[in-house]
Amino acid sequence: MKQLRGFKYRFYPTDSQRLELAQTFGCTRFVYNWALALRTNSYYQDNVSLTGDINCAGNPRRRALSYTDTSKALTKLKKDPEKPWLKQVSAVPLQQGLRHLNTAFQNFFKGKTKYPRFKKKANRQSAHYAPNAFKWVEGKLTLAKMSQPLKIKWSRYFTGEPKSITVSKDPSNRYFVSFLVEEELDGWQPSTEEVGIDLGIKDVVVCSNGFASGNPKHYQKYQARLKTLQRRLAKKKKGSNNRYKARLKIAKLHAKISDCRKDFLHKLSTKLVSENQAIYTETLAVKNMMANHKLAKAIADCGWGEFLRQLEYKAKWHDRKIGAIDRWFPSSKRCNPCGHILDKLPLDVREWTCPSCNSVNLRDENAALNILAVGQTVFACGLS
Repeated sequence: MKQLRGFKYRFYPTDSQRLELAQTFGCTRFVYNWALALRTNSYYQDNVSLTGDINCAGNPRRRALSYTDTSKALTKLKKDPEKPWLKQVSAVPLQQGLRHLNTAFQNFFKGKTKYPRFKKKANRQSAHYAPNAFKWVEGKLTLAKMSQPLKIKWSRYFTGEPKSITVSKDPSNRYFVSFLVEEELDGWQPSTEEVGIDLGIKDVVVCSNGFASGNPKHYQKYQARLKTLQRRLAKKKKGSNNRYKARLKIAKLHAKISDCRKDFLHKLSTKLVSENQAIYTETLAVKNMMANHKLAKAIADCGWGEFLRQLEYKAKWHDRKIGAIDRWFPSSKRCNPCGHILDKLPLDVREWTCPSCNSVNLRDENAALNILAVGQTVFACGLS
């Protein structure tokens, strides 16, 4: 079965390529922010209609701008004599920026995300290239407006032609290129196992079969070092070269923490998907849980959202089943052997004895068993 997959690699640009990429990132960011301001302001301005529409009273009609409207406005903007630098970069990343903004608005109106925000130079920079804006010949990638191919560090290889690429630069000054490729996946052997998983802080994942993942606590491991670097940064003069170098050290440490966390979650999600045909999880309101300031840092360090995202797409790739039970189901307070439900169960109680059947329940493993039982009942996941 063919699936679209992403392959991300680090690359090392030459000095001239670094300058060209900086210009492309800057223009892409400018166009995105300009279009966001245009779409926002045009809706609230009185007596102004950038689309030329009028209502039955002869007044300009207030209407949200579309991607087509901003694309036409961009064509006019590039003719502005005060902005000749917009013509010095490939037009494709600029148009792709408008498409990404349009997608952001669509997701906002569907209730999936918040209102689009302006992009900042200090954050991750990126530019998206369609097939007509790069050349892929014998494993060498050359971007539009560039004369030399990128020096890519190949950690693995893919088959097929790239359908699109994204070039990015993170706050720690590392450059990456991501390929979107349609590939034939090697199917995993069907399994007869089903598992329920409980997400927690002591162990990121506890399974109904007794497996506990542990919690490496990547942020906590480097927290003291991060605190030292942030104190040094606070003493540097704003705008100085020393402040820039101090900020870069902090960004590199944050990147290391993020890389370690993602590596752990990828290995964990791959293990669960490869060993089980059906996986049942709990539905978590992570945003509400983060309101607990005593646990917010530990919850963020676990990366539950990223873990569930990885589970979902890997299960789809390999024809596995994923089910999420109702968020209000009392998985921890319900005794799995007899079904008795406690009135309350404080968070610090990790083991409890059922007053009905006297069975001793480990909090997380008991919750995982309940999630498995409810998942099998509700979703009726028939294995072939």
